[in-house]
Amino acid sequence: MRKRETINKSMERGSLEFESHNSEHDGDVMSIAKKVVITAPQGTTIKEAAETMVKNKFRRLPITDPGTGKIQGIVTSMDILDFLGGGDKYKILEEKYEGNFLAAVNDSVKQIMTRKVHVLSDKDSVDDAARKMIGKGVGALPVIDSNDKIVGIVSERDFVLIMAGVLTDQVVEDYMTENPISTTPGTRIEGASKIMVRNNLRRIPVIGEERKTPHPEPDKIVGIVTATDIMEFLGENRAFSRSNNAEEILNTTITEIMEKEVIATTTQARLGDICQVMGDKGVGGLPVVYGDELQGIITENDILRAIRG
Repeated sequence: MRKRETINKSMERGSLEFESHNSEHDGDVMSIAKKVVITAPQGTTIKEAAETMVKNKFRRLPITDPGTGKIQGIVTSMDILDFLGGGDKYKILEEKYEGNFLAAVNDSVKQIMTRKVHVLSDKDSVDDAARKMIGKGVGALPVIDSNDKIVGIVSERDFVLIMAGVLTDQVVEDYMTENPISTTPGTRIEGASKIMVRNNLRRIPVIGEERKTPHPEPDKIVGIVTATDIMEFLGENRAFSRSNNAEEILNTTITEIMEKEVIATTTQARLGDICQVMGDKGVGGLPVVYGDELQGIITENDILRAIRG
């Protein structure tokens, strides 16, 4: 049976102020950056990149020159979803490999990586990082030193972790996305990929069909599917065990990969509590519900915007 855990902390306000936790000194971005960064060379296959990302629970993998260590590109979960059928990169599979999925995923990752990489300097501040992520519309930024070598990476998740229990005066309803794009259990992986790529979404709530009664109830949330779920479908080789044909693989419905035990929240939950849940559960977004009815979604990006004001 489907389970759903709802987070709804009390409205009692705390006394902590965000300003006391937000350092803006030059160079302090390294205080929150992950300093051990896994990278890959351009010769890495798409399959290997996906497997590396799934194994390490990454949403992105910097691509570097093996000799100099300088960044040459970055491959993200959205690039791979685009390749799977969500957007223009699917043409590689269709045209170059005539739908031969196995051959396509063994091509070099440079075929699909993003070449224009937004980066931070190790001299930048935490505030610089937040501002640039919002301005560029990216979920993470590699940090480079004076020799253009990667020395760290900062993501939205890093901000969420340091804000756990801190954002006590902000509540979900003021920052959530209302009426989010959703889908149904019968949606194919290709369709879900297209929705994510075209709308720049990392997750989509899954709702059930309306009941066929004279007074149908609102659609109920029955799951959530993320870019990581689709990545795992590729990275764990389940796709390859079925067929070498891309069309058959992409016709798999999301019921096979979506998370059915949904962690949800409510409009009056405090953002500091949401940050704690996101960190503890390792999720980047929570559906906002009233009962079982989907009202919105709150994500790491929304938390970052709340921090920036």
